[in-house]
This record gives sequence, C-alpha cells and structure tokens, in this order.
Amino acid sequence: MSDIVIHTENLSKLYRIGEYQGGYRTLRETIVNAFSAPFRYLRRHPQSSNLNPGLDLIWALKDISFEVKRGEVVGIIGPNGAGKSTLLRILSRITEPTEGWAEIQGRVGSLLEVGTGFHHELTGRENIYLNGAILGMKKGEIDRKFDEIVAFAEIEKFIDTPVKRYSSGMRVRLAFAVAAHLEPEILLVDEVLAVGDAAFQKKCLGKMGEVAGEGRTVLFVSHNMAAIENLCDKAVLLESGHITQQGSTPTIVRDYLESILRNVVSVPLSERKDRSGSGKVRFTSFHVEDNHGRSVTALQSGKDAAFVFGYSCARGEFPRSVSVGFGPFTNDGRLLFVLYSSYTAQDFQSIPPSGHFRCCIPRLPLAPGRYRIRARITVGGEEADWPKDGIGYVEIAAGDFYGTGSLGFGNNCPFLVDGSWSVTSQ
Repeated sequence: MSDIVIHTENLSKLYRIGEYQGGYRTLRETIVNAFSAPFRYLRRHPQSSNLNPGLDLIWALKDISFEVKRGEVVGIIGPNGAGKSTLLRILSRITEPTEGWAEIQGRVGSLLEVGTGFHHELTGRENIYLNGAILGMKKGEIDRKFDEIVAFAEIEKFIDTPVKRYSSGMRVRLAFAVAAHLEPEILLVDEVLAVGDAAFQKKCLGKMGEVAGEGRTVLFVSHNMAAIENLCDKAVLLESGHITQQGSTPTIVRDYLESILRNVVSVPLSERKDRSGSGKVRFTSFHVEDNHGRSVTALQSGKDAAFVFGYSCARGEFPRSVSVGFGPFTNDGRLLFVLYSSYTAQDFQSIPPSGHFRCCIPRLPLAPGRYRIRARITVGGEEADWPKDGIGYVEIAAGDFYGTGSLGFGNNCPFLVDGSWSVTSQ
C-alpha cells in the first residue's frame, strides 16, 4: 500500500464574479438547465473565446501540486485570500476544481467552518450519528465514541436540543469533537478554532496532537504560527493561489513572516490594500519615540517609550467616539499584549481631520528583539481601519529594565515583569 494519501496535480479553481444569480426556477427550467449544462460549460470554459467579457475571473487556486504521506501533519499557511480554504473545500469534495485533480486515499473528516455538515433542525445527538454515517462508520462504532464526543464538547445538558439553538461556541465544540473522535484517516481543519475560548483552543490543539500521534493524517490551516510550528511536520505556503514554498515547518514559517515584514516596510502605509473597515479614519504612518520625544529606529527595554500612529479622516467625516489600539507580535506570530484607548477610558470624543495618536508606555517591558505591530481604529464601535499585515515593526535593544544589569530570560521570554521578593519563616 502506498504511503501517499493525498496527491494533487495542477489543481486549479476559477471563480466568476458578477455573474447573474437567478431566482427560484420551475421544474421545467431545472430539467432544461440540466440537459444544457455541458454545452454551457464549454461556452464558459476559461480557454474559450466565447467567455462573457463582462465577467471578472479570479483564480483562487492555480496549478497546485503536492503530496502528503500517511501520518504527516501539514500546515497550510499564507495571507488572507491566498486560497487556503478553497484548497480544503476541494479536498473535502465540497467544491469541484476547474482544472487538475486530487487523489485521496482514506476516510476524510472535515472541519472547515462552524457547524460544517450539521443539519440545524436535528439535535446534537442526531447530528453525531449523521456525521458518523457520512464518514462511513457503523452505528456500533459511533456508539463506542458517543460519550467521549459529548464529554469533549461539554454540551451534555444540550445534547438533545436542536443545533439551531446552539451558540456558535457550542456548535464549533461539537463539530470539532465529531470530526476528531469519529476516527477519520485524514482530518482537514480550517481556521475555526478562533471561535472558541483559549481553554477550548488548547484542548483542540492537544486533541489534534493525539490524532497525529495515532498515525492519522492532518491538514491544518491556521494563522497561528506557534500552533503550526508545534503541530506540523511540514508546511505549505500559499500566496495568490500558488504554492510558493513547501518544506520543513520552521523554514517556511520564518520565510513567510519575513515576507510579511518586507511587505509592511516596502509599501507606504497610506497605499496599503490589505486593510478592512469603513475608512472613516485611516492610519497613514507609524513610528516610535524615545523618552526624550525623539523619533528613533529602536527602543530600549525599561525606558519610557511612545508609539505614534499618524492618521487622516475621510473627506467630510467628523468622527466621534474614536478608539485606537495596538499590539506587538513575536516572530512566530504570538501576540504579547493589546492596549486600546478604551481600556484606560481614554477614547477620543472628537479628533482633528489629521494628526497623530500617541500611546506612551512607561518602562517598556519588551525583551530585545524585533516585533511586528498591528493596530486598529474604531469609530462609534465600528471598525474604521485595520491593516491586516500590521503597520510596521519595532526593534527593541537591550536595556537595564531591572536596574541590575540583568537582561532577563532572553528571546524565549519576550515579556519583562518587575516584582519584589521576600522570604518569611513558617
């Protein structure tokens, strides 16, 4: 038996944007549509000269070729819109490819979004058995796993309640429990763990580690680089629908994070397109200042510092109740802290048309290293601007944070905390 359980060749997916979506059709229209579908496909095929020029075409995936061996845990990483979710949807047989093919050996369990595969009118109990049947399991197999699934999902009291009455957190707990416990030979997991709380995420990552330890194959899509490095044997980097790198996880993750940093630095913030929000207020620049108010390229641990965010308001906008926040990330994607003006009751009831937000931090508690900064503005509670890849980076140089000459624990512990020690007798 071959060790290759997933093999793709030139896998591609084309989406048409702007094509008219009709309303409900009669039975006659449905039958006519079914008979004419092959001819309509030929007319609309991307190689055909008859393709409607008014349609926008987007290759979500293009010429994806890779192999996954039995028992491997593979991380699929890349920026938003790279095609990661589309790839898993094709491998799950939810979406058909436009070109190319994929061969999968084994029973596939998928967790691609909250409640994937659930019938919302059925209860949690009924959905467990439904999902097991879809995976090809016998009732006796599901019976043996049932109590373990319910305990993991922590929904014992609601197991006979229709899923449509579950919260999103309850649905994702049950969905993950079913996908992980009904023993698929291949488990496909998209970035759904972000729905749960921290304790649940840790629990799920632990279970995925167990699944991998049992020799089953896992494809894991995530923006959590620490989880990717801890769980995955190898990684595949997708960008704009293409595989740009695949290989050992530490190398791929490092190169990906460095590419993000290069993009953040090379393109002026005011021209960046990787952002979401209403645009009522937008970031235009970012720099840091030392304890003397001078713009610097590096800050020192333990010194007072200021993080300065340039902004401008859209023409004709006079925003009120403005909140701004930021957080530093380590090289492996770990968020160290988040500080919003709302946390300290310092939101801005009105702001000038353009200017700078300045956040002063006494005795900067970051160890030496390079940190990516992500920031966000809200107006009246609504997101106004959020550059997804961050707004810049900051270099932290060694400083005397403790006043003793000690630099702390080093790069493995990037956050510095002061304290006072004493000893007492019993």
